[in-house]
Amino acid sequence: MFKPANTLLASVVALAVFASAAPAQNAVPAKVPGSSPDEPMAAKFSLAKAAEFLDTAGTSWTAVKKCGTCHTNYPYLMARPALKEAPLTGHDEVRAFFEKRIAGWDTDLGKPRFETEVVATAATLAFNDAQTTGKLHPLTRKALDRMWTLQLKNGSFDWLKCGWPPFEHDDYYGAVYVAVGVGHAPEDYAKSDGAKDGLAKLRTYLMKTSPPNLHHKAWLLWASAKLDGVLTKERREETIKELLALQRPDGGWNLPSLGYWQAFDTKYEIDKSGNSDGYGTGLVVYVLRQAGLPADHAAIQKGVKWLHGNQRESGRWFTRSLNTDRYHYITNAGTAFAVLALKSCE
Repeated sequence: MFKPANTLLASVVALAVFASAAPAQNAVPAKVPGSSPDEPMAAKFSLAKAAEFLDTAGTSWTAVKKCGTCHTNYPYLMARPALKEAPLTGHDEVRAFFEKRIAGWDTDLGKPRFETEVVATAATLAFNDAQTTGKLHPLTRKALDRMWTLQLKNGSFDWLKCGWPPFEHDDYYGAVYVAVGVGHAPEDYAKSDGAKDGLAKLRTYLMKTSPPNLHHKAWLLWASAKLDGVLTKERREETIKELLALQRPDGGWNLPSLGYWQAFDTKYEIDKSGNSDGYGTGLVVYVLRQAGLPADHAAIQKGVKWLHGNQRESGRWFTRSLNTDRYHYITNAGTAFAVLALKSCE
């Protein structure tokens, strides 16, 4: 297993790692690229540069950390297939890592370190299957079958809770993440006998449990676009209005405004009035499109304009961490959702 060079990264890996595995066959990068808020804006918008950044972040994290994370290689697998203009070599490498993990879960060396690894991998690969082959891969089905065995009595899942919002934070996020993955799973998986009982419990949980913040409401709205019985029409319209109300004058959204957060670093100040960011804007634009808002809707067009004008030189869209100013890995997720948002508006 990769051993970080300092105690800060040791803490990151100890809390964020979902799995460990043998080193990748290709050359391992020296480190995972960081994200500086001071990087200049790109002189020209480029989806090719976005693909390049996502490939670097996704493959580097997988090779160096040898784990799955909500901020990097899971969103990478969700978004990268949308950029079909660029070769999917990096995507296929990261996908192969997770398939190898699933195949080895029943061995002593490959056992999942956390239940979240199973849940997140199953849901992510289900979404990825829908965006690539349109067929449910046998290993994805194996992961989904195992996922349901981990479901709690109340219908949720024991999600990794590191105190790192907005992802590794609470069980509700795990439940709505599953709803997104299962809802998008190809071959009508959501209607299959294998999903029937688990989905019934998940639907009950999501209907009875109020989302703890607008960020999670947005994910529930996304899930409801493909999965019925998780959100009433009234709550759906309410969420759309709440998201539209938070659009900033520059056309973007920012992550801090989507909830009431407590940073992992207790001395870190979260600025709700701060700049618009890639993750907040990308997530909201993409979710609103999935909810049925047309691409020519005024708010969507303003969001797209913000994304076109705020790409950085490396191809990414910066997002400030909710937890510390020492690293901003959520920028990787922000770039993934910026890509999903832009491609959904073409």
